[in-house]
Amino acid sequence: MFRKEQVKDENRIDWGIIFCVLMLALVGLASIFVAAAHDTGSTSVVKAVVSQLIWYAIGAVAIVVIMQFDSEQLWKIAPYAYGVGIFLLFAVLFLYSRSYFVQTGAKSWFAIGPLTFQPSEIMKPAYILMEAKVIAAHNNRYPVHTVKSDWKLIGVMFLWTLPVIILLKLQNDFGTTIVFIAILGGLLIVSGITWKILGPGLLIFLVISITSVSLVVTKWGRSILSHLGFQSYQFARIDSWLHPASDSSNQGFQLWQSMKAIGSGGVSGTGFNVSKVYVPVRESDMIFSVVGENFGFIGGVLLILLYFLLIYEMIKVTFQTKNVFYAYISTGVIMMILFHVVENIGMSIDLIPMTGIPLPFISQGGSALIGNMIGIGLIMSMQYHNKSSMFSTEKQFS
Repeated sequence: MFRKEQVKDENRIDWGIIFCVLMLALVGLASIFVAAAHDTGSTSVVKAVVSQLIWYAIGAVAIVVIMQFDSEQLWKIAPYAYGVGIFLLFAVLFLYSRSYFVQTGAKSWFAIGPLTFQPSEIMKPAYILMEAKVIAAHNNRYPVHTVKSDWKLIGVMFLWTLPVIILLKLQNDFGTTIVFIAILGGLLIVSGITWKILGPGLLIFLVISITSVSLVVTKWGRSILSHLGFQSYQFARIDSWLHPASDSSNQGFQLWQSMKAIGSGGVSGTGFNVSKVYVPVRESDMIFSVVGENFGFIGGVLLILLYFLLIYEMIKVTFQTKNVFYAYISTGVIMMILFHVVENIGMSIDLIPMTGIPLPFISQGGSALIGNMIGIGLIMSMQYHNKSSMFSTEKQFS
């Protein structure tokens, strides 16, 4: 009897997701070791690795805790999680780390002694929960999609997004703002909104994107953006993206060195812990340069495939659960992780402007890691509380 119950419990755990996260964690620890070993002294190497191990342990606990919540419980706590996230985003405007503000120009970090914490990372899964609830409740109330009902859904989703965008704007954290917009875009696409709205919407987005590029590459355009609140450090990131070799500032130098490090790895890499190119602060935003240099093109491709395997496992669990609320949660988490991967690797090889977005489960730092681990916990709770039936009553959506 005990063995049957044990087997049943093991089947409720998605070992494919655990394998992917564990492998990414090992890559992260190895990469942080290499970065610290070549940039700092031996004492700092031990400190960096042990510190990251502690964050992984805290993240593992977070996964186990989140897994205990089933869909009904997540439904109930979504507004409270969102409220806590908004409160933290507001509080950091007054209690932000002065030293980080000097370095980055953003008021987005708490600092308690040696510990730092970025509340926007915790806000991401909270925001996903809230928007998933909004979509599921709306679609239950309006089972037949019409242009009128879909516009109402879009309006409600934007209303829940607006406070986040405003608070991030006040923090000068443009990179994180883009992440929330990407999550919102993914959720809008899967929410069932008619293509009579999505089609023109995507066309408008394309026009805005082209216009934005025109603004940042022209003098008159930058003048307009400056009046809209864009900061000089944001323009510096654009310049370092367009002309990395000719930019001798910290932004351009970091990107150029990252490209040189990745290029020096060739096909198979220089070998583990063999680093010949110095990259500033590569243990966080530029961690992919360590993978590219040490393990080359093959290592980079394998890492990307590992991320795609993780996303595949998350999609598979979503289809198995057949729960609409979970499906929207899963979409938000997948968009969050996928956008981080594309943005981080893209900026490391100069395909995308630098935004200071970390590589999930690999970059050094606790805030982003915990936020991603919470997302993994939300996905794993799907199989742990696998129920074949969807929500079907008004009471469950109240």
